[in-house]
Amino acid sequence: MKDYLAQLEKLRKDAAECALIRDLATEPAKRELFDRLASHLTVLADQVETAMLEWSWT
Repeated sequence: MKDYLAQLEKLRKDAAECALIRDLATEPAKRELFDRLASHLTVLADQVETAMLEWSWT
């Protein structure tokens, strides 16, 4: 379970870093790219967390 928690934490940190880069980017294309990456990583982290919660109940 610790491995899953570490991966979940890494996904959340990566999403936050992408959001920071998005906020600092001056080029619209880079802002859009890092916005999409941040959103995608957040969704992945949410899915991992949901799977962990479902797995822990079985």
